[in-house]
Amino acid sequence: MFINFFLELRNAKVPASLREYLTLIEAMKAGVPSWRVEDFYYLARATLVKDEKNLDKFDLVFGKCFNGLEFTAEDLMARLPEEWLRKLTEKMLTDEEKALIESLGGWEKLMETLKKRLEEQKERHQGGNKWIGTAGTSPFGAQGYNPEGVRIGQEKSRQRRGVKVWDKREYKNLDDSIELGIRNIKVALRRLRKFARDGADLELDLPDTIRSTANNAGYLDLKMVPERRNKAKVLALFDIGGSMDDHIRVCEELFSAAKTEFKHMEFFYFHNCIYEKLWKDNRRRHTEFIPTWEVLHKYGHDWKVVIVGDASMSPYEITYPGGSVEHWNEEPGQVWMQRFANIYQKIAWLNPVPEKHWAHAESIQIFKQLVNDRMYPLTLGGLERAMRDLSK
Repeated sequence: MFINFFLELRNAKVPASLREYLTLIEAMKAGVPSWRVEDFYYLARATLVKDEKNLDKFDLVFGKCFNGLEFTAEDLMARLPEEWLRKLTEKMLTDEEKALIESLGGWEKLMETLKKRLEEQKERHQGGNKWIGTAGTSPFGAQGYNPEGVRIGQEKSRQRRGVKVWDKREYKNLDDSIELGIRNIKVALRRLRKFARDGADLELDLPDTIRSTANNAGYLDLKMVPERRNKAKVLALFDIGGSMDDHIRVCEELFSAAKTEFKHMEFFYFHNCIYEKLWKDNRRRHTEFIPTWEVLHKYGHDWKVVIVGDASMSPYEITYPGGSVEHWNEEPGQVWMQRFANIYQKIAWLNPVPEKHWAHAESIQIFKQLVNDRMYPLTLGGLERAMRDLSK
């Protein structure tokens, strides 16, 4: 079983060495992990994975090799996590029942009521429509439903109705080594390339060499020119996490293609809307980030900006201070978007949501106006239109 697991990792381009595999076997013989799949997973990952970018590949291979391991009924009941039992109480409503539930009526009312509930509530609640709790119709809590609320204590989105999330969420970086399923993405990106010759004369100019040699009575006369380089400078901003998890595959394909096509490319991540900070590593985004002002000052107006995101969120996140789902932003997101639009003449927003749905989302319409209608669908045709517009 273990040797097959090791070989599958190598086939998936995870550079695990034989020495690392033997270390794993020695740890197993020494009884380092208890007989739990989870413990073995963490031990194998620690010994066989040396680079964070290979974690996704490791997870896929681990799931393929160890899927279907069985426990006895007694063992399963003993290990059944408490949160699984709680999931059974999640509120499941029909469309008719959802229509009868009313929102509190706006951002200010929501925040004011939440503050009041925090002051008044003294115990845990479940299934209600007022207090902070679970499996109810209250605007505050988890595993329930409300058309407009604050999500507290829930691992991931279910209804996508929360206007603010009171949790620390973790996102994964995009994998830049993924093999493209659509080669035409690279072809579309090449429309943006801008070649120029500069620097030292290092490349043979064959036509000029032939012409000069002929004019020189056959004596070889070598002519050199500077190397031809792609001078296009691209600043790419990727929305990550939340509803963007639905589009992670196409974003990884675009990310991988862009890194190979553009020599001068810088990228940063954001969540939902651009605010006062950006980051390069999603695992350290709370501690290692770059102020957005620094990005605006560092990369000149001649850079071409490509924003990739679904623009699907509560309008409060764009138009209100404090509207961010994850932190208190002093300035609304639309202020930062206007700063980008004012500095960079060449800017394009690539949206993975099908274009036919844009008219039904208020947040998408707001962002479309903020980038002066330069929003394009993340399809081959939309990508070609965006590159054509940026290259003018």
